[in-house]
Amino acid sequence: MKIKRALISLSDKKNLKNILKILKKYNVKIISSGGTFKKIKKLGFNCTKVSEFTNFPEILNGRVKTLHPKIHAGILNKRSNRSDQRDMKKNNLYNIDLVIVNFYPFEEIQKKNKIQTKIIENIDIGGPTMVRAAAKNFKFVTTISSIEQYEEFEKEITKNNGYTSLKFRQKMSEEAFTITGKYDAIISNYFSDLSKNIFSKNKIISYEKIEDLRYGENPHQTAAIYNLQGKKDQIKQLSGKKLSYNNYNDLYSALQLSKSLPFNRGTVILKHSNPCGVSIDTNKLKSYLLALKCDTVSAYGGIVSCNFKISKKLAKEINKLYFEIVIGNGFDADALKVLKKKKNLRIIDANKFLLTEQLNTISNSNTVLFQSTDNKKFNKKNFKVVSKTKPTRETMNNLIFAFNVCRFVKSNAIVLTSNYSTIGIGSGQTSRVDSCKIAINKMRNLEKNSNSKIYAASDAFFPFVDGLEKLVHAGVSAVIQPSGSIRDKEVIKFANKLGITLVFSNSRHFKH
Repeated sequence: MKIKRALISLSDKKNLKNILKILKKYNVKIISSGGTFKKIKKLGFNCTKVSEFTNFPEILNGRVKTLHPKIHAGILNKRSNRSDQRDMKKNNLYNIDLVIVNFYPFEEIQKKNKIQTKIIENIDIGGPTMVRAAAKNFKFVTTISSIEQYEEFEKEITKNNGYTSLKFRQKMSEEAFTITGKYDAIISNYFSDLSKNIFSKNKIISYEKIEDLRYGENPHQTAAIYNLQGKKDQIKQLSGKKLSYNNYNDLYSALQLSKSLPFNRGTVILKHSNPCGVSIDTNKLKSYLLALKCDTVSAYGGIVSCNFKISKKLAKEINKLYFEIVIGNGFDADALKVLKKKKNLRIIDANKFLLTEQLNTISNSNTVLFQSTDNKKFNKKNFKVVSKTKPTRETMNNLIFAFNVCRFVKSNAIVLTSNYSTIGIGSGQTSRVDSCKIAINKMRNLEKNSNSKIYAASDAFFPFVDGLEKLVHAGVSAVIQPSGSIRDKEVIKFANKLGITLVFSNSRHFKH
């Protein structure tokens, strides 16, 4: 289709001059309004005001200007339909062959402004309406709905000497409907947030692709990573190979755990979304070494995540072992030099990463499961001592640490700790007893201070006393677990018989 008349209406007026030059080259008449009209005139190009074209003034403070039959008939009429053409002729209407429109910056205004009236005023009506109309009639009309499309459009119209191909118009139509859909999703979610309706009847979520990944969990699977529309990623890669699907999955698992630990003290070593070792200590090098000590075998090829700035001394220690990723709340300049010696090591600055309330999703066939994040902050009020043996303050704090780590371990999960460091982790078993056995075996392979007390946490209740029995026989002196079993009384009785401390939480922490 040859382009003879264009309608241009832009909130973002960047790179407009080149478009105007090429339209002038092919003698395209331009219609515009408001700020775009002024900008076009300022740049020295001819332009007809929308109000002159429609012979109807802009009204309602600019809310109504392009919502006019002369505009929409010009866009929507089918050039090959005789009835449409009779209507166009009868009503003295003209074709509009090109629509170049981007929308009011609702998303940006929403972020910067808390005044609801101003936010609402930046919901674009005319822009999306014109874009949808043009995209629907792509057989005859070209739609440009993003600045990113300008270069492609310039090449297309130049190649075709003032015309556009059906293939190009259809491609632009697809992109236009994606953009309008995304815009509507942002607005819909704004109102959902206002009403705190996180599980609305219809869920509209928009994601923007960051990049294609080499492959998914396995080489025969394709994969890509997206950002939730309007949300910037809070991590920055400083060095190393591109991140893979598995890297991203593990990276965010590691961050969720390390950021839940006391700030500037915590280290997590993780592999396959399960922690291998976790420790908190004011001595940052010691924090890392204790986390590593828990399971040096599994740590190989895993991820280190520290919720503090990584020093040169720690970087040298980290470099002694092979890791896929090192995450820090910033890095000393000398530390970066040390870590960058390993060319492929992925170095991630997560200083700006924050734990936030969000929806987690799992897709299954044609359905999607949504749930809120398990990021509850624990305090002593969340727990009830049910045994005769009461915990000291130190014991209680150690139990809370163990329980926090436990919720980041795949179920069924058992975590053994001592002095705020993990010493044995049993994860992902269908039997809780088996998880106990694995945690105990890992602990027995570990050289530890025999005078140190051992604490245990379970992500769900013990349905029988057998798991508890194994833990106590292995040296555990205090256990924390959720209540809710029909055999809770039996478990309490057994704990009292063994003389250990037993604490019940009011929340379960399955991680499947």
